[in-house]
Amino acid sequence: MTVTATGRLAGLRLAPGSPTPFGATPTAEGVNFAVAAARADRVWLVLMDRGDGSVLTELEFPPEHRVGEVFTTHVLGLDPADADYGFRVERGGERGPVLLDPDARLLAGAGEWGSRPAYRSRIATGDFDWGDDRPPRVPTEDLVVYELHVRGFTRSDTSGVAAPGTFAGLAEKIPYLRWLGVNCVELMPVFEFDETDNVHVHPETGVPLLNTWGYSPVGVFAPKANYARGERPDVELKELVKQLHAAGIEVVLDVVFNHTSEGDHRGPTLSLRGLDESSYYLLDEAGRHRNFSGAGNTLNANHPLVRDWVVRSLRHWVHEYHVDGFRFDLASVLTRGRDGAPLADPPLVAALAADPVLAGTRLIAEAWDAGGLYQVGAFPHYGRWMEWNGRYRDALRAFLVGRGGTTGDVATRLVGSPDLYSGRGATASVNFVTCHDGFTLADWSSYDHKHNHLNGEDGRDGENHNISWNGGAEGPTDDPEVLATRARQVRNALLLLLTSRGVPMLLAGDEFGRSQGGNNNAYPHDDPVTWLDWSLVDRNRDLVEFTRACLRFRREHPVLRRAEHPHGESTPDGGYPPVSWHGEQPWQPDWSPGSHLVIAMMHDPNPRGRGLSDRLDTVVVAANSGSEDKEVALPQPPADSTWRVFANTGFARPLDAATTLRDGHVLRLPARSAAVLWAHTPSKEEG
Repeated sequence: MTVTATGRLAGLRLAPGSPTPFGATPTAEGVNFAVAAARADRVWLVLMDRGDGSVLTELEFPPEHRVGEVFTTHVLGLDPADADYGFRVERGGERGPVLLDPDARLLAGAGEWGSRPAYRSRIATGDFDWGDDRPPRVPTEDLVVYELHVRGFTRSDTSGVAAPGTFAGLAEKIPYLRWLGVNCVELMPVFEFDETDNVHVHPETGVPLLNTWGYSPVGVFAPKANYARGERPDVELKELVKQLHAAGIEVVLDVVFNHTSEGDHRGPTLSLRGLDESSYYLLDEAGRHRNFSGAGNTLNANHPLVRDWVVRSLRHWVHEYHVDGFRFDLASVLTRGRDGAPLADPPLVAALAADPVLAGTRLIAEAWDAGGLYQVGAFPHYGRWMEWNGRYRDALRAFLVGRGGTTGDVATRLVGSPDLYSGRGATASVNFVTCHDGFTLADWSSYDHKHNHLNGEDGRDGENHNISWNGGAEGPTDDPEVLATRARQVRNALLLLLTSRGVPMLLAGDEFGRSQGGNNNAYPHDDPVTWLDWSLVDRNRDLVEFTRACLRFRREHPVLRRAEHPHGESTPDGGYPPVSWHGEQPWQPDWSPGSHLVIAMMHDPNPRGRGLSDRLDTVVVAANSGSEDKEVALPQPPADSTWRVFANTGFARPLDAATTLRDGHVLRLPARSAAVLWAHTPSKEEG
């Protein structure tokens, strides 16, 4: 079939196409297009100018080329550089707007950051040289996750990079990440999103606020164009992944498959709504959107069409971008059926766990959603899924701020949450105290309440249940006692997090005291509220060095990284069980509601092959969250060894705390402090 077109599109011909793969696929003769559109009467391919987006021509998919519900055609003579594209659907005699291809590998028309986009789909070509790139494949028990926002990480002038706020800017910080000791970055959304879709304005300036975090995807195959310096975000993201891999650092993408940027019935029609709204979204009996995402719509994740689309997207990121895993935002949505009720055996979650292309990648669930479904410890895991452990965060915070009745809970979290992950091992738990959503660590120790007035929502947004303590004054202060208390609390949290069983996750900037001024929902701020201030690295050098030392200690002690949950009774029997609990006296833990003291001795009699020689590895983790100083008599160390103090946060120089151990076994634990010790066995060289 000959096409009537002029200019550079003259001479195009339409031939029968292939219904797979979906999207736009360059061939030797042209480009194959395929899109599913159930109940559509007619579909047009709209070709647009790559410069200004003006329509060049509209080509109807020939009815005879249709395969099932897939409209497909092979456009012979079309060069990918000739045009961008979209689809137009007619249903019931009504022609809709130009739609984005849900499988588009690139999206054009984003414009400058903060400007209203005019999106169109772009035909991608695979022209990147991966060389000898290999996934780092860090053993899960050795993993240390570092969560960051690509733009906010280097947008500040203090970052000192040549390309602030971009994939390339992040790449310039790889030496810092290696020096710190993390081996996995978790990137907040890098799928294309419209940062201008926020309806709120700054309450003081009236300037429209942005959706800076990006948890509202426009295209789940396309990288965020504004994160690139030039016009090839795909190439620049691939270069970033390649450089991170060369440094031994894995890349996990924070992905959003619980909703899209189309919102409810009041939102824009960009893609899925115009193609097949009733299949892609959860609708009630009246055709209204069910909202389990808090964003207006909820993807119908377990519909076969949507399930296959999600699987295709993730396969694309693994195959084309070499990413190492995914963290799923509001993952409990993925377990809901058509009526919104959770399914015992959700097809999508099972499919991702069993998919052969995704084998070996990390699947991490944020095991709750905005509809009240909380599945921490109960998310359908199929032997593959890990979880953000929200109960770890809450337990550690509650204990450290001094709440009563928390010692038993925090003790369970320190050893890998066996009550939640029995049979799965400690590495199913991603432990964290802070993440992008909520207070930073500095703010957790500086504010009793959220301060979100600059978000334009009259303070109604953000979590009210922060389990925080300001140390004696709300917000900024020059009171030395309050500042000392806050510094101690921050180190307590870092020390316990990095010596807990499970996979630790750090929020970028926590290691050097980044603050958001008490804002616990800073998504609308593309300004110093969310930009990391890299001058803090030098100003808070002692905190950075403390964090780095904790990570090094974790690497040096395999007993802290054991995937198996410890077991055994807390009684001396001539040898030590994998974990034992103690109080002010050895072997006498205090689990009473009024207790604020937790002491765990973790023991590994056979650490060979896990980072040490054939000598045993024994570590004591002790924490006193009460307001009174304690002196603790430690159990006897294993034979031929002595206790050595790694850190004691109760002292001004927590890493130079040898004097806090008296008579070889009496530990001084000042109020609101934590300490970590290990059993040191002299080598032959030491005599």
